[in-house]
Amino acid sequence: MCRMSSSRLPGKALAPIRGKSVIQHIIERARLVTCSDVIVLCTSTDQEDDILESIAGKNGIGVFRGSREDVLERLLGAALHFHTDYFINYTGDNIFCDPGLMDAGIRQMIDGNLDFMNVPADLVVGGAAYCIATEALQKVCQTKDNDRTESYPQYFMTRKEFNIGNLDAGDPIFYDTNVRVTVDYPEDLEFARRIFDEFDTDVNNIPLKRILELLRQKPEIARINFFRQNDWAARQKIQKKTTGPRGSRS
Repeated sequence: MCRMSSSRLPGKALAPIRGKSVIQHIIERARLVTCSDVIVLCTSTDQEDDILESIAGKNGIGVFRGSREDVLERLLGAALHFHTDYFINYTGDNIFCDPGLMDAGIRQMIDGNLDFMNVPADLVVGGAAYCIATEALQKVCQTKDNDRTESYPQYFMTRKEFNIGNLDAGDPIFYDTNVRVTVDYPEDLEFARRIFDEFDTDVNNIPLKRILELLRQKPEIARINFFRQNDWAARQKIQKKTTGPRGSRS
């Protein structure tokens, strides 16, 4: 899921890293998720997102365009159009989201007959993504009373009829609250570029575990952007207050 508009890092989807745009790196990494039947770039109908549809076409992946503000309706439209039972919301921020963890997430979804796979709060920020059952998403979209659904996990987490799980990443190295591997601020982009340079590659197939091992050896790299974590966390709190399920709009 990706859009061109961003108040903190405008046009980040097209920002270059080692000769490729951020969105191309994300598409490249999404291809490594082995349990996936289809890769879809899910964006808005805004004219500024036309370029993203073009990039999707050039990379041979599907595209779906829907509401700018209503993320859940956009995701549901894509899930129904491409006939998926489960999907991973691999966002345009998480350039180093680990494909192995996403394979594990889908397996855990199916084995546990889950409706929603939550990402634990102590997992490295940006290292994994939410997994969602399309049937559960349909139920949420039928009953929600808010079209501003960017902060959407609470729509699933607060409903007792849903079977919720927490992603089990296995290896303790993935549980690190002192690292962020997402791209949301200029310093995050600087961090991502440094990671590619450290591994001297323009191919986004570096396992997250290797990245985290590098950061343990060179903690100064993690300090490039981690101070932004407080800003990110504060923004998440604001979103939860202003958007969400019934009765949560302020």
